[in-house]
Amino acid sequence: MIIIAGELRVEPSERDRYLAGVADVTRRARSAEGCLDFVQAPDPLDPARITVYERWESDEDLHRFRDTPGPSPELPAIRSADVHKYRISAVEQP
Repeated sequence: MIIIAGELRVEPSERDRYLAGVADVTRRARSAEGCLDFVQAPDPLDPARITVYERWESDEDLHRFRDTPGPSPELPAIRSADVHKYRISAVEQP
């Protein structure tokens, strides 16, 4: 299993526009083969922060999705990104 997690930062005044612009990406990801979860969500305390969380069955599924066309180039600029890929070898109940 693959997890992609981290944060994106945009201008606070542009966060809602960014999230609206990537809503279709979320819909497409969630229906893609091998996608177990996908969300880009506003942080409840930091108006510039967007939380990223994706869960995929395999690298192949992730790459197949990433090779599809992305969001509109008219999205607000991402000021910074701190997103990483994690390989999970076991899953347990919390």
